[in-house]
Amino acid sequence: MNQEVMRLVVALLVWVIWAMTTKRRHRSMEELVRLPPGPRPLPIVGNIFQLDLRPHAAFARLASKYGPIMSVWLGSMGTVVVSSDEAAREMFKSHDAVLAGRKIYEAMKGDFGHEGSIITSQYGPHWRMLRRLCTTEFFVTSRLDSMERVRGRCIDGMVRYIGEASGSGTTAIDVGRFFFLMAFNLIGNLMFSKDLLDPKSERGAKFFYHAGKVMELAGKPNVADFVPVLRRIDPQRIRKRTQFHVNKAFGIAGELIEERMAEQRDAGSIPPDEEKAAKDFLDVLLEFRGQGDETPQFSPRTINVIVFEMFIAGTDTTTSTLEWAMAELMHRPDSLHKVQSELRSIVGPNNRLEESHLVNLPYLKAVINETLRLHPPLPLLVPHMAMGECKMGGYRIPKETQILVNVWAIGRDSKNWKDPLEFRPERFLEPENGTLDFKGRNFSFIPFGSGRRMCPAVPLATRVLPIALGSVLQSFYWSLPNGVKPTEMDMSERMGITLRKSVPLKAIAVPYKEHVTFSSKDHDV
Repeated sequence: MNQEVMRLVVALLVWVIWAMTTKRRHRSMEELVRLPPGPRPLPIVGNIFQLDLRPHAAFARLASKYGPIMSVWLGSMGTVVVSSDEAAREMFKSHDAVLAGRKIYEAMKGDFGHEGSIITSQYGPHWRMLRRLCTTEFFVTSRLDSMERVRGRCIDGMVRYIGEASGSGTTAIDVGRFFFLMAFNLIGNLMFSKDLLDPKSERGAKFFYHAGKVMELAGKPNVADFVPVLRRIDPQRIRKRTQFHVNKAFGIAGELIEERMAEQRDAGSIPPDEEKAAKDFLDVLLEFRGQGDETPQFSPRTINVIVFEMFIAGTDTTTSTLEWAMAELMHRPDSLHKVQSELRSIVGPNNRLEESHLVNLPYLKAVINETLRLHPPLPLLVPHMAMGECKMGGYRIPKETQILVNVWAIGRDSKNWKDPLEFRPERFLEPENGTLDFKGRNFSFIPFGSGRRMCPAVPLATRVLPIALGSVLQSFYWSLPNGVKPTEMDMSERMGITLRKSVPLKAIAVPYKEHVTFSSKDHDV
């Protein structure tokens, strides 16, 4: 740790010397006036010192003074922050194409470019091909329907592991960890049709470790992102360490891909059309054939990128949302009682929660919506970039400007939400909010973004989030350990790759006494 601090200090000194000795052309006053308003930047560092470890909250405070379209400087990186539903509407409705570029941070830069990455590929033909693959093959209704049993098996496994770990209600468990393991195994089954975290799978455990390290490093603030001269130095070694773990994970996934390719060669032919519903995502990638000028087929390296990105994008966001939902429910026992009563009256005391039940569980879905409103997994979304100059809100947005959409602030805007800081699922059952969803059409509620670069996995999230949360609420009574009262819970945030609880949620799970699998004494919050 001391070495990392020393490298950072040396890098900052190099940066200051470079900035003081390099002649740079300053923008004219006329150009500056045309930019969106914002706090006055300091020389060299810009507005970095006006932020903190919760940049989304700091941007919200600054926007209350400078407006919903605001300019800030993060070192040398010009950034525009969008902080209202009206500004987000204009961005995604009127400037979606020109602002569909992607700002690439150092931890996201691999050794082989961005081919295969729907997150980091710049908007263009290759990205459109990947997006089409997601919408027509991965997350299309027919394929999601065909994989319902896979999702159910992973969630059943989570419920079973919670029951075993809790010791019939004698041991407090790390709730978020079980959600993470479930999400990781779910992606493993969607991609490879196997549990990667099976106790017998040493490769799965190693892949899990390296993927976790990549997520940890990607969430760290990196001075090289804001100071161009430091990018080659990589003073915090974030890019180097990230790439090490990426390469290790790619090696493991590459073995699984090669094994599947060998199986297909041995089979001698591609399965007939009627079996397509049973294919996993890897089958789809191996059988992909491009249209027109597109890539004729994916290379093993490109497939590896797509596979790894699915794990990175799918596990931490799912975990964050589900842990926050459980924390908010335990923080407000009346909401917990309401959702458990709904589940047990609709599903029944001895029945397993199925996806077909969701249509009759409005309060459960309202809990998910309210969690995403207060705690969007990516509070600033993935950074956009202006691919050309445009005007937004009457202001000039220069080419290559980073665009951050503060969906955390939008979801807490008192102009759109009554008592915006209160966790109140009932608001989504009220007539004026009854049609709100997180599919990118209601700009006061866009936790997964909107427009071209909106998260393509929303159809999957719509199914996984309520069924995973509902299953653990249906199967257990939940209480806080060591006599902690709901009002004493630590509900503070910390930023990583996603917005997580500062203090992981620890809770006691007692199997529901009438559940078909378990029996225990009543032990409620």
